[in-house]
Amino acid sequence: MSRNNLAAIAVAFATFVCSSVVNAAELTLLRYGPLGEEKPGLIDSQGQIRDLSAFIDDIGPANLSDAALDAIAQISLRELPLVQGDPRIGVPVTGTGKIIAIGFNYVNHAAEMEVDLPSEPLVFMKATSALTGPFDNVIQPRNALKLDYESELVVVIGRRAQYLSEDEVFDYIAGYTVGHDVSERAFQRERGGQFTKGKSADTFAPVGPYLVTRDAIGDVQSLSIWSEVNGEMRQQGNTADMVFGVKQIISHLSQFMTLYPGDLIFTGTPAGVGDGMVPPSYLKPGDVVRVGVEGLDFQRQVIASPR
Repeated sequence: MSRNNLAAIAVAFATFVCSSVVNAAELTLLRYGPLGEEKPGLIDSQGQIRDLSAFIDDIGPANLSDAALDAIAQISLRELPLVQGDPRIGVPVTGTGKIIAIGFNYVNHAAEMEVDLPSEPLVFMKATSALTGPFDNVIQPRNALKLDYESELVVVIGRRAQYLSEDEVFDYIAGYTVGHDVSERAFQRERGGQFTKGKSADTFAPVGPYLVTRDAIGDVQSLSIWSEVNGEMRQQGNTADMVFGVKQIISHLSQFMTLYPGDLIFTGTPAGVGDGMVPPSYLKPGDVVRVGVEGLDFQRQVIASPR
């Protein structure tokens, strides 16, 4: 056999090996299946879902550390069955202990809401019972008058974090996903001025479709972020316009509470929400909302009538 033939075989083998193992820096994970019966999976380079359930029980706190994600990345794609059909996509992380959100964190959103820029992150919570899949319906609560949309970048915590400096933050992040901070403005502002009460109804926290590991995103402070309602573009922003960037937010939160693997941090929304329009334009049953972040894909929900 000639040296040229040997070289060609070596190149072909290296290409085969590389294509059969997931790159640790570019993991795109998801959970798929009926509500309450989701299985772990990953997206391969062809955009197909591969079943991870033979290797891990689920995508939760125990599998969000760098070591756990690296172990997943070393699994050969040949060992991961293709998932057939078009399964429901669930929240990409289970076992979330808390959802923390940041208000008025884009310069133009603060302006449209006619509030001063915060001097430090404005922190509120969303109930974990609000979590829902990225393509599930959003259910309008009873007595809701001013239902609104907010497209957001969401940070997924990968390690227990407390008293972090900004330089340490990225070592504690598992990855990123898309979040829809659904809001009921009347509950939020006209019922005692409580953010959490206006943002925690069932289905008010669609998250997903994917958990994209942090190294797959080159610059988290340079991502386009958008939303549309019934095909009309409403929000068109960029994470570069955040008042407080991801490093500042996570470091700040860690001074006041311990962050745990699986915690979700909603980082704010750009201008273009319904409440900021003149006149305001609130969501109603039958409306279709899409929200997305560059590199993380998009969500789509139909607004459903109250139960």
